[in-house]
Amino acid sequence: MKEQDPVAAAARMLEQGGLVAFPTETVYGLGADAENPAAVAKIYAAKGRPMDHPVIVHIAPDASLDHWATDIPIEARELAAAFWPGPLTMILKRAPGIPDAVSGGQDTVGVRCPSHPVAIALLQAFKGGQGGLAAPSANKFGNVSPTTAQHVRDEFGADGTVGAVLDGGQSEVGIESTIVDLSRLATHGPVLLRPGHISAAAIAAVIDQEPAAPDVAAPRASGTLESHYAPHTPVAMQATAQLAQTLAQLQQNGRKVALVHYSDLPSAHAAVKLPATPEGFAHALYAALREMDHAGADVILVEAPPQDGAWMGVNDRLRRAAHGSTGIVHGLLNHDAPD
Repeated sequence: MKEQDPVAAAARMLEQGGLVAFPTETVYGLGADAENPAAVAKIYAAKGRPMDHPVIVHIAPDASLDHWATDIPIEARELAAAFWPGPLTMILKRAPGIPDAVSGGQDTVGVRCPSHPVAIALLQAFKGGQGGLAAPSANKFGNVSPTTAQHVRDEFGADGTVGAVLDGGQSEVGIESTIVDLSRLATHGPVLLRPGHISAAAIAAVIDQEPAAPDVAAPRASGTLESHYAPHTPVAMQATAQLAQTLAQLQQNGRKVALVHYSDLPSAHAAVKLPATPEGFAHALYAALREMDHAGADVILVEAPPQDGAWMGVNDRLRRAAHGSTGIVHGLLNHDAPD
């Protein structure tokens, strides 16, 4: 008997209301039928995700954007033509009939078309290519996003929560999609809610408007809480010169340091050296954080990347990863190390 194609089997599982993890070019997503509120609720339960925190709907290249959104501005069509399939999510007014389960109760919806061939194949097989998959990152809420199928298995184990994990290798981009709000163009213009691989400058080059920074009335969007993308080990980010000094002081105090860096620095308890380019650094970042999280260190020290626009997405993720660790270095330096 011929074994069934795993993508076809996963599509059927999704159509029956199950959860499937699948690769995208950004990170691995935990997918459910976006038009089935009970299935979407399983995502929230599996992740431990707050119900008012929206998810992104992923659609196939030939799917109709008009099915998901209403009052779609020409700027959205232009950006889709320029960047889809690809790592750009657009926030638009939610179409009537689309359940608010995907929008955290808001009147907007986030939509993107991923470029990973496995994701595209799954979306084309699901509901004849016209369905949508609600798919936040395939990890427990707030944790480091997965960029390999093994990361997903490590996160959820074999408890049966996730019906299948499609393996598409390591995610190429490595950080989540850029999110731009286009639901309030008349009053606020485009608003960059989450930076990513597609820069504000690249968006401006297409629609002749520079996206503004988020305002207090902006829609809630996926992955924009202050503390997010965080390992269990505390994270501290420091500039190169300061980091070398901190590393030496911590080691003199008997502290174990896991180091994520791109410059030549002294050795540490554990270390991963990443490429000194924004694309290379982003591609490897989450895998590095996960590896260092298992190193048995007291702290993960990250060499702060440059502050220019090309590094905006990486810096955003690192700032959120380190948000809950304020004062960790000071505390480690000013308390006796354990025996």
